[in-house]
Amino acid sequence: MTVAYDYAAREKEAITACNLCGGSDFAELSRRDRYGYEASLWMCRRCGLAFLSPRLTAAEYGRFYEGVYRPLVSAYHGRRIDAETVQDDQRGYAAELVEFLRDNLPEAPKTVLDVGGSTGIVAGAVREAFAARATVLDPAPDELDVAAAAGMETIAGFAEDFDPGDRRWDLVLLCQTIDHLLDVRATLESMRRMTAADGHAFVDELDLLIAARAKGTEAAAKIDHPYYLTHDTAGAFFVATGFEPVAERLSTDGHWGFMLRPAEPREPDWDALSQAAGEMIEELGVR
Repeated sequence: MTVAYDYAAREKEAITACNLCGGSDFAELSRRDRYGYEASLWMCRRCGLAFLSPRLTAAEYGRFYEGVYRPLVSAYHGRRIDAETVQDDQRGYAAELVEFLRDNLPEAPKTVLDVGGSTGIVAGAVREAFAARATVLDPAPDELDVAAAAGMETIAGFAEDFDPGDRRWDLVLLCQTIDHLLDVRATLESMRRMTAADGHAFVDELDLLIAARAKGTEAAAKIDHPYYLTHDTAGAFFVATGFEPVAERLSTDGHWGFMLRPAEPREPDWDALSQAAGEMIEELGVR
């Protein structure tokens, strides 16, 4: 790796309560991430949600994504990964997503909101497929300029902070983003408020258990992912924040994708989650 980034010197914050269940009993799974940085990965014993602690502060993550993230990932993979190449990758992803949506949506959405939608590649593909009006919510003004130039409505900001007022969308997307969030629960609660009563949402997550089984726990951990979900913890987040999964898919790269519809929030099965967490901790190895 050729990127000079002093992770140890950056300001960090400790996580003292689980973002899913509020628990405070954690098991340490590893102490180093795939890039070689000293970064502890923990799992909540009550529900199985995994996370980095301590992790970069919000301000430090802002600086990280501004100038370090793309070069770091490029160096790790040994190829150029930037705004241009990412758009190429997103086109293939968008085509697969559109097919999943066609197969599982009961009717074509008239409006779509892509949370963390970047330059609007995915939102644009969904717009074209369903003749929908597309909106992109993202904190990066430069990327929003690209989406705006393509004729999409843009909103600058984070999902956790965005107040939609009375606006609702028929389809709300959170694509390959949930692992990068600093507050998963707050973002999903915000998405629930943005979703029309008879609308749907789509969320996908890179499954920790699949990734760790394939390449080891340290290789699955990375400083750019504050949180690590599994099929079970994702489902628990959804029911706790007022969503009901109605369809799902597993991609070849280990991403679980979920089609969701609004429902009344309810308590997840904490006993089942705790049992699954214990099995994962035993399998992945606790320090």
